[in-house]
Amino acid sequence: MKRAKSIKRFFVYILKCKDGTFYTGYTNNLKKRIALHNTGKGAKYVKGRGPVKLVYAKVYVFRRHAMKTERKIKTMSKKRKIKLIGTCGKIIQRFLK
Repeated sequence: MKRAKSIKRFFVYILKCKDGTFYTGYTNNLKKRIALHNTGKGAKYVKGRGPVKLVYAKVYVFRRHAMKTERKIKTMSKKRKIKLIGTCGKIIQRFLK
């Protein structure tokens, strides 16, 4: 019996750092990536600014869509990012399970 092919998922996420700044990234394993950031082995920007908290996440089927959204969010002002984060609510908790 053949196994069903699992669908890859790509996440765009925003982390809030201890100093109040935001970091945006994308990954195919959200839980693992956040753990890396919190141990100082993630992005250079986050190193020394942890612990971080996930405040926004959105899932995509295609990597290119996730990368495009990541670039778009990175160009946003802090005010606009806060507004975007407000639309996410408690939905992000299900990504961490």
